[in-house]
Amino acid sequence: MSRIFSRWLPGLLLTAALPVLAQDQTQAETPEYGPELQGFEYPYTVKHFAFESQGKSLQMGYMDIAAQGKVNGRSVVLMHGKNFCGATWDSSIKALSEAGYRVIAPDQIGFCTSSKPDHYQYSFQQLATNTQQLLKALGIQKATLLGHSTGGMLATRYALQYPDQVEQLALVNPIGLEDWKALGVPYLTVDQWYERELKVTAQGIHDYQRSTYYDGRWKPEFDRWVNMYAGLAKGPGKTAVAWNSALIYDMIFTQPVYYEFKDLKVPTLLLIGTSDTTAINKNIAPPEVKAKIGHYDVLGKQVAKLIPRSTLIEFPGMGHAPQMEEPAKFHQALLGWLNQTNTVP
Repeated sequence: MSRIFSRWLPGLLLTAALPVLAQDQTQAETPEYGPELQGFEYPYTVKHFAFESQGKSLQMGYMDIAAQGKVNGRSVVLMHGKNFCGATWDSSIKALSEAGYRVIAPDQIGFCTSSKPDHYQYSFQQLATNTQQLLKALGIQKATLLGHSTGGMLATRYALQYPDQVEQLALVNPIGLEDWKALGVPYLTVDQWYERELKVTAQGIHDYQRSTYYDGRWKPEFDRWVNMYAGLAKGPGKTAVAWNSALIYDMIFTQPVYYEFKDLKVPTLLLIGTSDTTAINKNIAPPEVKAKIGHYDVLGKQVAKLIPRSTLIEFPGMGHAPQMEEPAKFHQALLGWLNQTNTVP
């Protein structure tokens, strides 16, 4: 049995063993949240940044947390992943704030507490521009970026687009360490993604994340984040949520940053849980393609060689979100690098 298949097997067995009644009950118990995640409790006060983009009046939800303790005058901007929100950075916000950093955690347009426009041309350049406008409005001229998953692709694009406004770049299990379309992964149209997103359930999210993100493991505290995603997809704005999600998946698949890692000019940290197997559309890829994608234990090392000023920190046996799996271990590594890099001219 191949390595990939052995990692997927626990999730497949779990799904097969679940009675239909149990799945229906889980779906019935899932909370429903508004189209901008109304009803879900964030760890800190959510503010909204209003701006114009592509002829539309939009608002971006964000948290702005002041530095605590020995204030160092620096700011960190947190960029969430596709199935995550600013709220999922809760432990990182606390750790960074207590270490003296001002922390900004936005929800990108199309996600979580932010607008879900009916028509929007999604690109990482556009999301980077939106974020830069937010930071400018907050008076932040230069910041450290911390991007997770899809947020890692966005943080990379931001650092390429605004190199003079980025002090340091830290990427946590970023997707896009390989170009799936170039490797033979099938393309789904936006309409196909939309149909898939309309069928999202809490059980499906749980099973996918358990098998792909956490190498078959699960912790009770992860349930909150499953409900956050599922409640948004089940709520009164579900069609708008699904449509924006479909557009975002198309952006992720068709706009790789892989070929530009070599052009990054800022000190860059790769924080990699080596058991992660995330790869867009892996489930519909041919067996020979599926077997060669999503190997973060290999990808982290490969991409570290492409980035000129890179540092690689691996978390053996950890999955897609080491900052959530083992917060203390993760933040010790992150803060150690941030402080060390800050002392280098």
